[in-house]
Amino acid sequence: MAGRPVHSFEVIRTEQPSAHLKRVVLGGAGFETFRPSEFTDSYVKVVFVRRGVDVAALPQPFTLDSFGALPDTDRPVIRTLTVRRVDPVAREIAIDVSVHGDHGTVGPWALGAQPGDPVYVMGPNGAYAPDPGADWHLLAGDESALPAIAAALEALPDGAVGKVFLEVAGPQDEIALTVPDGVEVHWLHRGGRADLVGQEQAGDNAPLVKAVTTAAWLPGQVQVFIHGEAQAVMHNLRPYVRKERGVDAAWASISGYWRRGRTEETFRQWKKELAAHEAAQAEMS
Repeated sequence: MAGRPVHSFEVIRTEQPSAHLKRVVLGGAGFETFRPSEFTDSYVKVVFVRRGVDVAALPQPFTLDSFGALPDTDRPVIRTLTVRRVDPVAREIAIDVSVHGDHGTVGPWALGAQPGDPVYVMGPNGAYAPDPGADWHLLAGDESALPAIAAALEALPDGAVGKVFLEVAGPQDEIALTVPDGVEVHWLHRGGRADLVGQEQAGDNAPLVKAVTTAAWLPGQVQVFIHGEAQAVMHNLRPYVRKERGVDAAWASISGYWRRGRTEETFRQWKKELAAHEAAQAEMS
């Protein structure tokens, strides 16, 4: 990521779409360099500058390299967050954060965000958008995938057909969605925080797994978007979609956004190890 441009925004306001969802709306000078993505799973890397670091004194132009001369203790923390919506006319970016407690980096930031706070962003990136050539759409995920799925639903044409499965803690975490008449939305309640519920409601036993694997499969070409907790998605839903249902990789965006018991850093390492293992298995087959 070294050398990537860092866009300088500021918090315009915050909103509370649901009990555990905090929306941080950004605006400001960053729009001079930020270019919105055409993908509905658009994401950015938020650069959380350490307290006491004077950004104005860092080498310009402002990139990740600007932090290179700082000691390790002053290096920024970087987290990946999905963009819920970009409004180029109002020059605003909305980022939805699923907040559970005051631990970690992102949750406390979203809870404490105040108008005028500086926010530093790299990106955007993305890889998925609804394909009008699909006969139907299957979208599924937990809270971490909710912003991308909500954006995808808004991008579907009026005549789209599909099924949506959204796993959240409870009814208080459901949000209003813009959905074509031909798309069914199913809210699944696990009964608690995704990182704290027992194994009987997580991983292999997550409500999302059962809901997707037992749902009626519609005829024609499906386009799939499934993201969320890695054990549920990568070890259960991806094999189901790709192997049992035979959906080609070109029509399937399936990945873990997070994994129970891991930070983003250790999760990234786990994903690298998983990819290397799968590549080795493919060579042997």
